[in-house]
Amino acid sequence: MSGAALGLEIVFVFFLALFLLHRYGDFKKQHRLVIVATLLAWYLCFLIVFILPLDVSTTIYNRCKLAVNSSPAESNGSYVTLAPSKQRCFKPWSYIPDGIMPIFWRVVYWTSQFLTWILLPFMQSYARSGGFSITGKIKTALIENAIYYGTYLLIFGAFLIYVAVNPKFNLQWNQLQTIGIAAANTWGLFLLVLLLGYGLVEIPRSHWNGAKRGYLLMKTYFKAAKLMTEKADAEENLEDVMEEVRKVSESIKYNHPLRKCVDTILKKCPNEYQERMGRNMDDYEDFEERQNSYPSEKSLVKLHKQVIYSVQRHRRTQVQWQILLEQAFYLEDVAKNETSATRQFVHTFQSQEPENKFVQYFYTPTVEWYWECLLRPWFYRVLAVVLAMFSVIVVWSECTFFSTNPVLSLFAVFIQLAEKTYNYIYIEMACFLTIFFLSICVYSTVFRIRVFNYYYLASHHQTDAYSLLFSGMLFCRLTPPLCLNFLGLTHMDATISHRDAQPTAYTSIMGSMRVLSFIADGFYIYYPMLVVILCIATYFSLGTRCLNLLGFQQFMGDSEMTSDLIDEGKELIRRGMLDSLSCSS
Repeated sequence: MSGAALGLEIVFVFFLALFLLHRYGDFKKQHRLVIVATLLAWYLCFLIVFILPLDVSTTIYNRCKLAVNSSPAESNGSYVTLAPSKQRCFKPWSYIPDGIMPIFWRVVYWTSQFLTWILLPFMQSYARSGGFSITGKIKTALIENAIYYGTYLLIFGAFLIYVAVNPKFNLQWNQLQTIGIAAANTWGLFLLVLLLGYGLVEIPRSHWNGAKRGYLLMKTYFKAAKLMTEKADAEENLEDVMEEVRKVSESIKYNHPLRKCVDTILKKCPNEYQERMGRNMDDYEDFEERQNSYPSEKSLVKLHKQVIYSVQRHRRTQVQWQILLEQAFYLEDVAKNETSATRQFVHTFQSQEPENKFVQYFYTPTVEWYWECLLRPWFYRVLAVVLAMFSVIVVWSECTFFSTNPVLSLFAVFIQLAEKTYNYIYIEMACFLTIFFLSICVYSTVFRIRVFNYYYLASHHQTDAYSLLFSGMLFCRLTPPLCLNFLGLTHMDATISHRDAQPTAYTSIMGSMRVLSFIADGFYIYYPMLVVILCIATYFSLGTRCLNLLGFQQFMGDSEMTSDLIDEGKELIRRGMLDSLSCSS
């Protein structure tokens, strides 16, 4: 089985990333470069999550071998506590031969860093650029990312100066590499703790509230009222921009040198606007007679960028409105069916997606009624309790993982207990579930917070290219420091455990953080403790209350404005249902 588990997981993760990207993206309509870049970003990050547990189990086995081969005195001081000399090490089923993992992690890590810091931000700016030539788009993308790249170079430069002026260190290539990794991980950990503090509380709470049908329905009405305001604003903005495009299109005729630029702009407009503008394009005026009144190429570039932004914003609000309508219809159907005497679930609208025959056979209306009306609320409550317990363990471990004697981090305790019995299956499953839970808490937070509503992930091929690129960039930026933080929680990182033990291959490619002692002994250890403050603030909804005081309306049950928006949203959903019924009839 040597290396077989690694090969199988590499193939499995690729098809998993491909399946998820097909579900959220649109292979037919979106640019191939966007699809390939997003697929590669997702694939690399999923690989880290799935392969790191194998690295942990292999490292534990290698530590055991070193301890057995060492002298008894050295064995007693090693990381692995062993019985006397006859102790034998058991090879894990997923053992990976020496030399493979360091190369694997270098390729995965540096490729993901290239994607998140250079390629994906550049592609985002390139896609939004209003330039009409490749050179113009590249120039605009470089200018827009100058501040972005400058921030990263500033952090790297500060670390470089610190090492250069410190007489203890002689700068070498591996140390420069470590400084670059430390700069990226420091920035990632800074974002990680902020997002984690919110997610550790909000994920269990959202599942607990998921059992409250009335609460969910009221919150959906509230979201509908707010989204309708944004949707109306997006439609008005699109109308204004399309009016500007119409004027430009009518002034610049087919024989004008800038007509190609106008045609490029028109291709970005929605089809109904293209058809409307095309009716007035049958004349060929001589442009030289009115040369002074024509817009410049620079103004067309600006207009092109406005068109891209307004069309993207309009499509986003349309997709989010449709998703919200479906959610509201579903919750209203559940409320109606709870009092059903026949105990068969009846939908107001049938799903537009063709259902699997296997699902149709087993998931009958009766089964659906018992699940939706009786079992699902209890399932959500139990799941919320389990997630809350997991969150408490994470918070406790984040605050105590620096303590090695005694070991207070519960994750480290669990891993060390399993290590003594060579329970590699448990170790790998525990590592995977922990990393997966941390990832969900962090990544879902970005798409939950209202400030980031510009980006969204919508199934059924409705996620736009900008959101796909953003998700890939986010995953690549946060996954490496998240996994490094996890290794600290489990004391698999020698920088945290302060033991002379073989490190995991993952931490070995990061280099020794001792080059930057104030990072290794300070920021990496004490900054994660802020997660406690963030969790408390999230539990008492301090951020929501502050935003509400500043005029950004948030869902608060005791607010009069919230009640008004709920009533408004309820009426909007009712109108949406009537429109859907009229369209289906």
